[in-house]
Amino acid sequence: MDARLNYLANPATGKFLKHILGAGKVLHESSVPATTQELVALRVSQINGCAACIDMHTKEATRAGESSVRLNLVVAWREATVFTEAERAALELAEEGTRIADGAGGVSDEVWANAAKHYDEDELAVLVGLISMMNTVNRLNVITRQPAGAYQPGQFG
Repeated sequence: MDARLNYLANPATGKFLKHILGAGKVLHESSVPATTQELVALRVSQINGCAACIDMHTKEATRAGESSVRLNLVVAWREATVFTEAERAALELAEEGTRIADGAGGVSDEVWANAAKHYDEDELAVLVGLISMMNTVNRLNVITRQPAGAYQPGQFG
C-alpha cells in the first residue's frame, strides 16, 4: 500500500505534525506510566483501525517493557486478567472517549469516576489529551492510508 500523502515531504503536514509530536512529548513526560500510555494508544488505534499506529505503539510498548502476552490481550482487555485496575480504568476511558459517536453521552460518569479513583487530575488530563491526540493521528493516517510495518522504536523522538 502506498500512502496518499507524504507527511514529511509536505510543508503543511510537516508543521502540523511537529506540533503534534511536541504535544506527545509533553504527555510522555508525565507521571502516567509509559506502558499505560502505550496500552491506551494501542487500544485507541485498534478501535480506529490505524495500522501505522498499531505498529508504532506495539513496538514502543515493547521498548517500554511490555510483554507480548499483554500486548496481544489489549484487544480483549475486559476478559484478560493481566491488567491492573488502573490500566483497566485507562483502557475503559480510552474506549468510551474514542467511541463517542456510538454512545449518547460520550464518556459516562461511571467510567470517569472509575478513572478518577486511579489517576489524579493532572494524570486524567494527560489521559484525555492522549486519547484525543491518538484519535486525531489515527484519522490522519487512515484518511491518507499510511502503511504499517516499517516503524522503528524511537523514530520520532
